[in-house]
Amino acid sequence: MSGSIKDFAALKALRAEIKAREEARKAEQAERLRREQESRRDADLFKRSIGPVSPLPPSDKAHAAPPPPPPIPRQHLADEQAALQESLSDEFTIETLLDTDEALSYARNGIGPDTLRKLRRGHWVIQEQLDLHGMRRDQAREALGEFLRQAVRRGIRCVRVIHGKGLGSVNKEPVLKNKVRNWLVQKEEVIAFCQARAADGGAGALVVLLRASV
Repeated sequence: MSGSIKDFAALKALRAEIKAREEARKAEQAERLRREQESRRDADLFKRSIGPVSPLPPSDKAHAAPPPPPPIPRQHLADEQAALQESLSDEFTIETLLDTDEALSYARNGIGPDTLRKLRRGHWVIQEQLDLHGMRRDQAREALGEFLRQAVRRGIRCVRVIHGKGLGSVNKEPVLKNKVRNWLVQKEEVIAFCQARAADGGAGALVVLLRASV
């Protein structure tokens, strides 16, 4: 009798547990259905509030990334600097190439005397100038070479190079003035030069005519 009572109590407890699990499952399912219905109601409400929609027309604008900056041609610059150092020699002299006039004129082979006459008279407008005052010899040589190279690239034909009269030099000698004339003759882009007119610097400057850029 005691064993039957125990079996009945265990069966009753099992049924209660099964019933509780079933009720929990139904409650979870009901909650899931409620959330789905609420979500659909919210979606329907949003659609009604914004009205009918249509896709935007395709844009004909190209969204291109900005081009990267060009690389710095370091080796090219180094080569140009080396070529500049080699092309302008301090050992070169043009004393035998200069005209004997007081203007210390120079014209490359193939350039007629009329070109020098026009240059002395200011036929070409001075477009740019380089002032070498206060520079040491090496600084002046490099500055002159770069100045001439950039002038030709920009299509400039006539420039003025201010070298000074040497009044501040040792023994008052125009050392830089003579160096500038020697350097100019060594540059292929220089086709003629002469001492500047008084209004343009006189004995302290040279007016230089450059070849036309190709």
